Amino acid sequence: MNPDPDDRPDANDRSSDDPDSDPDPDLAGADLTDAEVAALHEVELGVEWLHRAHGHLVQFHHATGHAMDHLAEAEAGLREAGYDGLADRLRDDLLPRGVVGDKWSYGVLEAFQAGPMADADSFGTDACEEVADGERHVAERRQEREWKGRSRT
Repeated sequence: MNPDPDDRPDANDRSSDDPDSDPDPDLAGADLTDAEVAALHEVELGVEWLHRAHGHLVQFHHATGHAMDHLAEAEAGLREAGYDGLADRLRDDLLPRGVVGDKWSYGVLEAFQAGPMADADSFGTDACEEVADGERHVAERRQEREWKGRSRT
């Protein structure tokens, strides 16, 4: 059961007014249970993997664009070399074709950005707010605290 947020110590009190300043890893998530930290960590990992998938979609979009540019050049070359039938096939069948149905690669990318990625980002933010008062990477901060605590320096 989640503790009442009003009963928790403020583990996210920042010493600076800078909203981008790193919270003290000695305080981050100190009041959260192991189950809360683990669940929040899985949410964060899921969102991060979707960001990686987004990067692959951007790469796919760019690679597809480069391939289509080469095929467009091939159309002109084939026509110049007297292969109008092949050039017509490129122009009519391959160049206007989408990568998924009629959707071009930018459309797939935009649909992913507006759908699953936006929804996961929003959910990740909501989960961090509800579980850890907006604190991100609580598991990593806890690990940092533990590793620094056992260091001999």
